[in-house]
Amino acid sequence: MLILVLGKGKTGSLVAEVARERGHGVRALDIDENRHASALTAANLAGVDVVVDFTAPESAVENMRAVLALGSRIVVGTTGWYAKLDEMRALAIQRGGGLLYGTNFSIGVQKLFRLTAELAKLDGYKFSIDETHHVTKLDAPSGTARTLKEIILGVRPGIDVPTESHRVGDAKGEHIVRAASDCDVLELRHDAHSRRGFALGAVRGAEWLAGKQGAWEFREIFDQL
Repeated sequence: MLILVLGKGKTGSLVAEVARERGHGVRALDIDENRHASALTAANLAGVDVVVDFTAPESAVENMRAVLALGSRIVVGTTGWYAKLDEMRALAIQRGGGLLYGTNFSIGVQKLFRLTAELAKLDGYKFSIDETHHVTKLDAPSGTARTLKEIILGVRPGIDVPTESHRVGDAKGEHIVRAASDCDVLELRHDAHSRRGFALGAVRGAEWLAGKQGAWEFREIFDQL
């Protein structure tokens, strides 16, 4: 496979590294090389099996529009753009492209999502979420925290689920789901020690997406990896 990585930041660089380790060809572009998706032309995407985006919300939307309009495939690890999700899903389907997106590509976090759905079934508990990320993360609460809240509300619609966000140094990402009653407290916690888990999930997602048409959230397909 040939993978085009958009973003040469910490996670994007790891995506390129992991992809090479798994035997794939890799090209990479930073924001200056691809302003307003200018490098995502039919000629430049010829031979590219999957594009992987770890940029910024506005750039990710421009990149998706360009890639999907050409009927190509893109994995989006960037968050903060979901107001455009319906548009991007429709574009993928209309043009025969492939879109795989997710608030978190860590396999451990995918398990956290499922455990949270089980925790939310408890009666007599109040639920809350606490998340910590690096100081340069743009969206707060994080996309992962928003997903956790959606999962809880899916089980218990209408309840209040307070969410606290912290931005500290170079924190890779910590999420805590708390269920508290008058008798006890239960916590589910995922603490990322490295961004490598996110990168590996994105590359495995790209391997899955190659040759497919449609739009999927990572939560839907990670069991197939």
